[in-house]
Amino acid sequence: MFSLRKKIEDSVNRAEMVGLTALEFEEARRIKQEEMIREYDLWDDLAKSSDVLIKLADSAKVVDALKDLTYKVEEAKLITELAEMDIINYALLKQAYTTSVDVSKFLNKYEMSKLLKGKYEFEGACIIIEAGSEGVRSEIWAEQLVGMYMKWAKKQGLKGRIVEKRCRSKAEGGIKSVIIEFEQKYAYGYFLGEKGTHRMITSHPESLSEVSSAAVDVVPLFLEETSELNIDEKDLKINYVPLCENGRGRRGSIVQIQHSPTGLTVHSSGERNQFSNTMKALNRLKAKLLVILNDQGVASITNINKDSVIDHWHQETRRYVFRPYKLVQDVKTGIQLADPNFVLSGNLDPFISAHINNRHVSELG
Repeated sequence: MFSLRKKIEDSVNRAEMVGLTALEFEEARRIKQEEMIREYDLWDDLAKSSDVLIKLADSAKVVDALKDLTYKVEEAKLITELAEMDIINYALLKQAYTTSVDVSKFLNKYEMSKLLKGKYEFEGACIIIEAGSEGVRSEIWAEQLVGMYMKWAKKQGLKGRIVEKRCRSKAEGGIKSVIIEFEQKYAYGYFLGEKGTHRMITSHPESLSEVSSAAVDVVPLFLEETSELNIDEKDLKINYVPLCENGRGRRGSIVQIQHSPTGLTVHSSGERNQFSNTMKALNRLKAKLLVILNDQGVASITNINKDSVIDHWHQETRRYVFRPYKLVQDVKTGIQLADPNFVLSGNLDPFISAHINNRHVSELG
């Protein structure tokens, strides 16, 4: 009982300190944006007008959410007081605790979003997962990673849509590759730290270790208009690979596009026809190139240093050890958790928060 009440009090105290300050800040920002709209001729610059109106709508949503948060805090306090008057009613305390958990989740999400200031971090995300070369083991492992991301996203209120999925066979299970799209704001910023190779390690009594690997790539999914980027058609090598079945009962093909100057390769097979798949693949290539341009600090594709383009297969992100002991080690941040199954159940907050904080510190430096 005491432990439950203490958790509720901690959550309420945090909300009263952080939430009220955040509400004042967001309301002031909204008022400033409204004043800007009143003083500005919206017809003068339609692109800028659209940007201002989108920001105002976002601010209004955040203000409404923070106001709702204050109501939940008051609700948790009232329920706790009622529980104490009833000489500690466990059912009421549990109700207050559930409300306080919702409050903490919102504050965590709000605080993380304030750190997502990098270019494209406010965009949606396209996650591409490819099984390693270890056969069925790696394909089953890749499928587990898909489940992990979908479960985490659901807890955050994000909706992931599997747009492409290639399997060996339904009988054996596992996946060769999968593409998931998240069309919600900040999804790219949340998932960016997951980019790289994820390895499951299991050791047997005879001292042989089994390693199953899968590579995760994270690409911005642009929710609004993107920067213009001209890609020379002569630099593109486009292949059409026939598919016997594309998962929807139709024959189709995979469109593969290779960008010769950088070595980047993208593909698409989830659209209704070859033209749509080609456009989808080109959009993914464009997104990758824009990220590389930003990372390398260059303005033109011709200035990209091909040798500095990081292959996600050569960048280890996380190790999941199941035997002889249990441990999840995030290679990039050094964060470690003791239970791989806990992480695979969608509990990625410690890793995602650490990656966001690391990027924020790096930007300040």
